[in-house]
Amino acid sequence: MTTVAKTKAGDEGTGSPYALSHLDALESEAVHIFREVAGEFENPVILFSGGKDSIVMLHLALKAFRPAAVPFSLLHVDTGHNFPEVLDYRDRTVAGHGLRLHVASVQDYIDRGVLKERPDGTRNPLQTLPLTEKIQSERFDAVFGGGRRDEEKARAKERVFSLRDEFSQWDPRRQRPELWNLYNGRHAPGEHVRVFPLSNWTELDVWQYIAREGIELPGIYYAHTREVFRRDGMWLTAGDWGSPKDGEAVEKRLVRYRTVGDMSCTGAVDSDADTIEKVITEIAASRLTERGATRADDKLSEAAMEDRKREGYF
Repeated sequence: MTTVAKTKAGDEGTGSPYALSHLDALESEAVHIFREVAGEFENPVILFSGGKDSIVMLHLALKAFRPAAVPFSLLHVDTGHNFPEVLDYRDRTVAGHGLRLHVASVQDYIDRGVLKERPDGTRNPLQTLPLTEKIQSERFDAVFGGGRRDEEKARAKERVFSLRDEFSQWDPRRQRPELWNLYNGRHAPGEHVRVFPLSNWTELDVWQYIAREGIELPGIYYAHTREVFRRDGMWLTAGDWGSPKDGEAVEKRLVRYRTVGDMSCTGAVDSDADTIEKVITEIAASRLTERGATRADDKLSEAAMEDRKREGYF
């Protein structure tokens, strides 16, 4: 990405440079990471669910290689309990950009008896095996993920290039230093690298960038009236995953989603933020991370995410 020298207000014609805005700096870093991976690896793939972080990743990848096509395919681990609005967005985006989409289906593994449904109906923890086996079968050597530094404690332990062993497992002790934005993609046969271009972004950065770039999102991210029920302090959407239970009354509320995932563990928040400006204002005032506020599976224990990452999850 070519950086154009800019001038301070009032210094027009003097050529005085000034620092990039924080969004420009984050964008430039992410574009550099995408190009670095394209140069170092043979078969990278972008995890794409139709959620806002993966949408921003794809937007950055399109920028990094424009006017050429993105030299990576996409991968979605489909739990079978996805929000219809998000799946519709995913399919429209893939078709609109002429991209190739790989789908690893949790339902297929359940149908074959390899995985079993959990008593709580949540399939998020079941994603690890379909993900790791798809990586191995397709021989992906670099896998882009949308993890951010403010998202969850275990996410902050990652480097931009995160080495995974031949079993797709993560060992924090094998993290490599990344001085001066130099990334080491060396890996043995059977190993691969998870790559996080949004490592230095926050939820607020993502939304400010979406606003600046005019990026379309699924409507689920903005306030809308929805049938929900209360469980464990969260508003969940009723669906085919076995809910609600006796005593859990369904009601219509004005809500929006800060993150999207498996419907059985992703909660909505009460909100009237129906525009991107209102969403940004709401997030700037929030004292809870999006996963801490809306993801039931991350509340199982203090180390829930780290334990799953060690097993191969993102």
